[in-house]
Amino acid sequence: MQRISVFDILKIGVGPSSSHTMGPWRAAEHFLHELQALGHFDDVKRISVELYGSLAKTGKGHGTDIAVLMGLSGEDPVTCDLAAITTRIKEIGDDQTISLVARRTIPFDTATDIIFYYDQRLPYHPNGIRFTAYLGSERLSMTYYSVGGGFIVKEGGLAAVDNPVKLPFPCDLARDVESHCREFQLQWWELVWQNEQVWRSPEQIRAGLNQIWETMLACAYRGCHTEGNLPGGLSVVRRAADMHRKLVGDVFHATPDVWLEHLKSRSYTFRQMVKLISCLAMAVNEENAAFGRVVTAPTNGSAGVLPSVLIYYAVTQRASEDDILRFLLVAGQIGCLFKKGATISAAQGGCQAEIGVSSAMAAGALTECLGGTVDQALMAAEIAMEHHLGLTCDPVGGLVQIPCIERNAMGAMKAITAANIALDRAPQHAKVSLDAVIATLWQTALDMSDKYKETSEGGLAALIPVNVIEC
Repeated sequence: MQRISVFDILKIGVGPSSSHTMGPWRAAEHFLHELQALGHFDDVKRISVELYGSLAKTGKGHGTDIAVLMGLSGEDPVTCDLAAITTRIKEIGDDQTISLVARRTIPFDTATDIIFYYDQRLPYHPNGIRFTAYLGSERLSMTYYSVGGGFIVKEGGLAAVDNPVKLPFPCDLARDVESHCREFQLQWWELVWQNEQVWRSPEQIRAGLNQIWETMLACAYRGCHTEGNLPGGLSVVRRAADMHRKLVGDVFHATPDVWLEHLKSRSYTFRQMVKLISCLAMAVNEENAAFGRVVTAPTNGSAGVLPSVLIYYAVTQRASEDDILRFLLVAGQIGCLFKKGATISAAQGGCQAEIGVSSAMAAGALTECLGGTVDQALMAAEIAMEHHLGLTCDPVGGLVQIPCIERNAMGAMKAITAANIALDRAPQHAKVSLDAVIATLWQTALDMSDKYKETSEGGLAALIPVNVIEC
């Protein structure tokens, strides 16, 4: 079975959607790399892009066309200047040209060279995208599928993140985690730490996880200090900044680290802590909805759950750097289990595959870091996911705003509740395993109507028609 690193699950990118923004962005990059490898790059006269299924139906609201243009331009979502995206897209539209990886300029009309097939889908996955390069009298087409969490699969090929390696402790199922940890007397984070060293040195693992944590913290910080309306036409007002001000006062925090220390220095009533957790989750996803830089955890649409629970843990437990890295290691592997055993794509499984999985990731990691056993951490992940089963994805206007932003707050609170339940329960009394709930998630995804799988054709999206303004 495919081996997945925690860094495949926890990835730095740009909002608002991992499957509709990050995936197409990476697919465009991969397409150009393929052209270069085949020796056709210098022969390209024109490129067309065709979007199918959910990528077409909610592509405008998710900025799929913007992501494609950025990917073809050679911009990296991890490092690109977010403030310059609007200018870059406007220049391409005005000039009707695009500079492929800033090396080769070709004609490109955004009105005709990006085609949305709203009534068609490709067979493998609802998120299909086809690139065609016109090479004089010949043409070369490649089809990709954005399968959730920023993962892409090329038609006829392997996932772009495929890692054919041998791990010391392969974990395809939750029971593998339990078995390895019991046999070798390991904590869960120790197992993941050893597996990750197949891909990276200990120094690289630590540096990568620190970068992920810093990105999460910076995103929450920006969201808690930014007011105004979100883009897209729904006129959704950012709420996190006002919630934050009411909680901690109108205090200026020079950096995310200073802000975190201020949060740690305060005492909170139960009601205030609940508000803080909700505020943090919503702050991240308001940033995500505004094309901000986030960490997929496991997706952009659910990016607020894990950092809000992690900051809650850091604030209440005075967590050290090592504590935070252990949290991320365990959370990442829980995401891997869901990715391999079911799906993390709302277009394939509804919102249960995004918010549900993120809540499970946060619940298991929090339980481990609060001193729970491996069995208790597995139980917490199961409890969190169990109470998201059947959750639909019906984004109003095709935007990751309503009900998506609030769902992150709900997922965070369920994660903390699940951890507390698991910590007070003997694992041998559990009736449902994490493997069982992962299998149920997949079966529920197969049974769910396509209306409720990120198409904006059912649920809230169908009852609240809106005119979406291009982002």
